[in-house]
Amino acid sequence: MQRVRRASVRAEDELLGEIGRGAVVLAGIGRDDTDEIVDRMAGELVGLRYFADAGGRTNVSIDEAGGELLVVSQFTLYADVRRGRRPGFTPAAPPERASPLVDRFVERLRGHGITVATGRFGAEMAVELVNDGPFTLVLDSERDL
Repeated sequence: MQRVRRASVRAEDELLGEIGRGAVVLAGIGRDDTDEIVDRMAGELVGLRYFADAGGRTNVSIDEAGGELLVVSQFTLYADVRRGRRPGFTPAAPPERASPLVDRFVERLRGHGITVATGRFGAEMAVELVNDGPFTLVLDSERDL
């Protein structure tokens, strides 16, 4: 996830989603990810404190900051580049498994009262953002849960 001042996502000329202050979340779903993992990742993302408080310390969560999220599915996060020159994507969940899990992730985030915009699963998209910081965090279910 990357903290932003604003962001948008388009497929061709169609605006799919846009947000003001908040974070862009590039969501990759792995072969072993489950409903429970997705739910826990959503809770983790909501609880993280990555916005500044009145003293300038990163001590405020997205909901406390009134921030928004832009969630874009990105299976390429699971690229395996250890052999050859062409990435392999075997660790990524197949689309029929990943798409419902991304939808579940978005719904869990919305369930916390956060405004969430999205891209379109499987589409070629253009993501534009204005970085805030820059401040980027990597959340990995295998490492962080």
